[in-house]
Amino acid sequence: MQMMVFLAALLSVLLGCDCGLDVDKLVDCSDVYKSGQTVSGIYFIYPAGDIPVWVYCEMISGGKDEDNGAWTVIQRRMDGSVNFYRPWNQYKRGFGNVEGEYWLGLENMYQLTRNNKYMLRVDLEDFTARKGFALYSSFSVDCETDGYKLQVSGFKDGGACARICICMCKFSTFEKDQDTSDTNCAKQYLGAFWYSACHTTNPNVVYLWGEDPTHHAIGVAWSTWKNYAVSMKSIIMKIKCVS
Repeated sequence: MQMMVFLAALLSVLLGCDCGLDVDKLVDCSDVYKSGQTVSGIYFIYPAGDIPVWVYCEMISGGKDEDNGAWTVIQRRMDGSVNFYRPWNQYKRGFGNVEGEYWLGLENMYQLTRNNKYMLRVDLEDFTARKGFALYSSFSVDCETDGYKLQVSGFKDGGACARICICMCKFSTFEKDQDTSDTNCAKQYLGAFWYSACHTTNPNVVYLWGEDPTHHAIGVAWSTWKNYAVSMKSIIMKIKCVS
């Protein structure tokens, strides 16, 4: 991730005079889209205004109005290539490979959502190639002093298999327990997320291959999909600016 930041900074210097863009205004993928980059792919943005961050932008057109536009991918699991059982500081700053599995970082999410309104979409796929999604009309993350508390509401679409209430809780990792349970949910379920007591979804966890009843709620779980024994093949969390 540090190498990606360095390359992004170098690229901005090399292209600064030719591209005609004010990179400081590229806060998210919506700004990238407005700049004329309408193809899905890896771009750098400036959520905090001064430090470039690599991100995957999913550009959609020709679909439903709520789907169209530029989505900033904040989390992606697809093959188990990246270890997501990590400490607080890594979840704060972000980690992984933007070409594959990664976590954008809690601080980046806070910077992105503190001044503008965003919606959240979660794309899901299991190991039988069954797909679904969950769409929420409002998404934001509070500052670190407030525990990067999640604010999410307004489930809009996705069907019964995807409908789930994500806890508006502080973020927890194995060494920073901020959940509402008597136990440490991150340790118990080998992950890191906005846990309550403990979870109905657990996307940042040990990657398992398919359904395994011997590992209850340990895999990349989305409880309303089938049950806690099913681990998703792919889960992508992405946000889009709506104001």
